[in-house]
Amino acid sequence: MEKLMIAGGRPLRGTVQISGAKNSAIALIPAAILSETAVTLDNLPALSDVAIYTELLQELGASVEWSKDQMMIDPSRLLSRPMPNGNVKKLRASYYLMGALLGRFGEATIGLPGGCNFEPRPIDQHIKGFEALGARISNENGALHIQAKELRGAKIYLDVVSVGATINIMLAASRAKGVTTIENAAKEPEIIDVATLLNSMGAKIKGAGTETIRIEGVDALHGCRHSIIPDRIQAGTYMIAAAATRGDVIVDNVIPKHMEALTAKLQEMGVHIYEMDESIRVVGQPEYEAVDVKALVYPGFATDLQSPMSSLLTQTRGVSILSDYVYSNRFKHVPELMRMGAKIKVEGRSAVIEGSQLSAAKVKATDLRAGASLVIAGLTVEDGVTEITGVEYIDRGYDHLVTNLSNLGAEVWRQND
Repeated sequence: MEKLMIAGGRPLRGTVQISGAKNSAIALIPAAILSETAVTLDNLPALSDVAIYTELLQELGASVEWSKDQMMIDPSRLLSRPMPNGNVKKLRASYYLMGALLGRFGEATIGLPGGCNFEPRPIDQHIKGFEALGARISNENGALHIQAKELRGAKIYLDVVSVGATINIMLAASRAKGVTTIENAAKEPEIIDVATLLNSMGAKIKGAGTETIRIEGVDALHGCRHSIIPDRIQAGTYMIAAAATRGDVIVDNVIPKHMEALTAKLQEMGVHIYEMDESIRVVGQPEYEAVDVKALVYPGFATDLQSPMSSLLTQTRGVSILSDYVYSNRFKHVPELMRMGAKIKVEGRSAVIEGSQLSAAKVKATDLRAGASLVIAGLTVEDGVTEITGVEYIDRGYDHLVTNLSNLGAEVWRQND
């Protein structure tokens, strides 16, 4: 078993480079198979989810070359093969293969996805969108069989704002006949990133980043080169870690506008923030004020930063209330923080967090962002070594974590039992 070991108590200082966005990459890679010729993705993060997607595309017959932060995908010999089991079960975002294969071939057989287990994510809005485009769907032995003689544009209203459904419908609709309109669409920057790639491939998509997206279907898409946007969640995690350790860190290769909700809360606490064109400097302070935080859909405070933020809130004076209005059960990291001495009480969708001094303990990451929360908590502990298991979850979203933290002055290493 591999563990992440942290001897905390050291303020983080220096500069950290942010990788390409995980939540973009896991949608851009399947989007590439809608093309008839090769697509090159730059600024690709070195994550386990990306590695799994590489294997999935190769299983479908695509040629994939991945070197450092660049991937070339040639889907010219792609086949529509059923994928009910195997790697699709390891990756939550494997559901994007549904929309991509449906758009390319008019059919897809994909096993229901896996990934982090903090809360089930229903795909009913994805199915609603595919059916509106003319697809027939059946569930057999845990796999979805999706078929359409011809995809036709439709007007689709999402009952709940869903990033996954918005992207999946965009993928399928880009090769449909006629015009598709998605209303109550998600507005995340990653959706704009996917639309930018598709448009570079020859798609006709307007309105990405607003609540109404219009897609005019085309007969074929072609290859292109695309650079992935910076990962705002990874950037936010390092910003929070800098504040929690009372450090002084420049977070480089970011889009400051994507960080506005987090920046506002950090400033409200008393953290000093300095924004540049493509970087943000975070200067921690000796004491912080308690604040209330509500995780909402973009452009609100990101739910993916809710867990890391809870660790920072243990370092304040007074009592903070952290609420999540995106996922109701995203507090599985709380019992682990309590092992470290955190004073937290979960009440429904909210966690009441009292400022407290944390101590070293043996804890377990139960999902990706819970793991990030425990890393930040471990960095604040002044005596002892924090041991974190479940490292495989952390590897899904943070590449070069040990190297980056070590370069910032942290004492952190991996250890195998």
